[in-house]
Amino acid sequence: MPPHRQKGPFQKPKNTKATIKRLFGYISEFKALLVLVVFFIIFSTLASVAGTQILQVVIDNYLTPLSPAVRAVNPPLTDEAVAGLLKGFVMTLGVMLSIYLLAALFTFGYQRIMLNVSTKTLFRIRKDLFKHMETLPIKYFDTNTHGDLMSRYTNDIDTIREMMSNTITSFISSAITVISVFVMMVYNSWQLTLVVIGMLFVMLFLTAFIASRSGKFFKEQQTALGKVNGYIEEMIDGQKVVKVFVHEDKSKAEFKELNDALCAAATSANSFANVLGPINNNLCHVQYAITAVVGGILVINGVHTFSGILTVGTLVAFLTYTRNFSMPIAQVSQQFNSVLSALAGAERIFGLIDEPSEVDDGYVTLVNAEEKPDGTLAETDRRTGLWAWKHPHKADGTVTYTKVEGRVEFDDVYFGYEENKTVLNGISLYAKAGQKIAFVGSTGAGKTTITNLINRFYDVPDGKIRYDGININKIKKDDLRRSLSMVLQDTHLFTGTVRDNIRYGKLDATDEDVEKAAKLANADSFIRHLPEGYDTMLTSDGANLSQGQRQLLAIARAAVADPPVLILDEATSSIDTRTEALIEKGMDRLMEGRTVFVIAHRLSTVRNSNAIMVLENGKIIERGDHEELIKQKGKYYQLYTGMFELS
Repeated sequence: MPPHRQKGPFQKPKNTKATIKRLFGYISEFKALLVLVVFFIIFSTLASVAGTQILQVVIDNYLTPLSPAVRAVNPPLTDEAVAGLLKGFVMTLGVMLSIYLLAALFTFGYQRIMLNVSTKTLFRIRKDLFKHMETLPIKYFDTNTHGDLMSRYTNDIDTIREMMSNTITSFISSAITVISVFVMMVYNSWQLTLVVIGMLFVMLFLTAFIASRSGKFFKEQQTALGKVNGYIEEMIDGQKVVKVFVHEDKSKAEFKELNDALCAAATSANSFANVLGPINNNLCHVQYAITAVVGGILVINGVHTFSGILTVGTLVAFLTYTRNFSMPIAQVSQQFNSVLSALAGAERIFGLIDEPSEVDDGYVTLVNAEEKPDGTLAETDRRTGLWAWKHPHKADGTVTYTKVEGRVEFDDVYFGYEENKTVLNGISLYAKAGQKIAFVGSTGAGKTTITNLINRFYDVPDGKIRYDGININKIKKDDLRRSLSMVLQDTHLFTGTVRDNIRYGKLDATDEDVEKAAKLANADSFIRHLPEGYDTMLTSDGANLSQGQRQLLAIARAAVADPPVLILDEATSSIDTRTEALIEKGMDRLMEGRTVFVIAHRLSTVRNSNAIMVLENGKIIERGDHEELIKQKGKYYQLYTGMFELS
């Protein structure tokens, strides 16, 4: 059996800088659009800054002269002067409005572009993630929960989407805003700018302090979320079992334990990050109040600045700049939890992408062949029904062909899923072409492991497995598996028509091939009684079919592949006795001329095998045909006569 899935402790982030660099490597494809985004942000920011500076002109040049209090102490204005001031006031407001509208237009532009960039980037990440996942060995899926893998496609990807859609542009906009506003603040009053800088250092210190302590907790949060998703997925799949054994309370208790761990991790992650925004916002208010008080004193005393004497209009513009200066910093601090979540999610995604792919160092390939008049084989593009192994020779560059017969040999094979824990101990067997070899024995004896090794789902550390005299390590895995078909105890049907599900065994099979395979498995009769026959849509793993019907489709899928070697792993375990008898002839036709490996608890299904291997603790303790093993009166005899039951 594959090793149990490990829960394990929470993991801390390993290399944040490398994750950031790698994440932005995906965005680098859109350099031109990113440059355009930066330009749009610059234009939008400068337009906002210019609009604020015009506010000083409006107050000092128009509102102040027109104020009744000012006019009372100054010489009276003529009607022409008042009309001129009002006209200038309206025109200046129009310019200010135009500038702000332009800023809004640029803001809409860069946000729309960034949305497009983020969508395409996530498309590339999902594509690479799925593409690499398809290269991973079976061992990876045996040792990782499906829900945790799904969490990388959903929750982790979503955290990156949030960061790319909002946070990146917010950071760039904030940086440009802070720089441009700082320049204008110094120009308007370098004295008040010193007050703002003092408060800024306090805000930056708090931001750095809190961010340094919250980063590690976001990785724990994403890991815990993956475990919760994995558990939910398992419970949904096994809901019938939960109900049958009345384990609802136990399931709820286990879920509560995982949920509590997620809650603790999320609380730790967000307790720091969520207080950062409110603290900085309040500091911004304090800064604004202090600046207003100091600025008022400077205005009364007529202090000079780079722009001239500090006026009420200059002070109002400066106070607006302080808002624009501190607000981006507060926004950035609020975005830190989004950034940390995204980096934690990206690290988990890249962790999967960095998992080592299934190694394939084989060079012998499977080809369609035809027999020449002199008896030799040659490769052909036609479907001749004759398969051959193509052997390239490195020494002289020649190529030879040998016929695929289906001979399989195990030579003193040792294997274990984990180190220092062997499952198979010195397995040696030989299956001639066209023979039916059966494996019987207790659960965990190593029956399924043998079939996993034939497919090279796992590689053998000690011993050799030969296929038609060729070490299977020399055969390309795709070609090796193409020459084999498996019918498993647990069937899986894909969303699609019945015809598509059978054709999955051989994608280029014609409709005639599909129906022929269905007849061979005796599935044709029930298929034609379905509402749409072979075009009936199947969903939810074939939930609208009985378990026996699903198994028949799995057998038909193996039949359409027309392989020289067939592996039946408890293939009839889900079929009732009547259905089993119905397909017995079809199974016999399917096995005819093929090497067949059968795993079965029903000894009636292995009785006519050429050789029966009785396994116990990873060793073959008895071998022979049915009659020979009965005469030995050993373990097989006890199993067959009911003196000992398989467990």
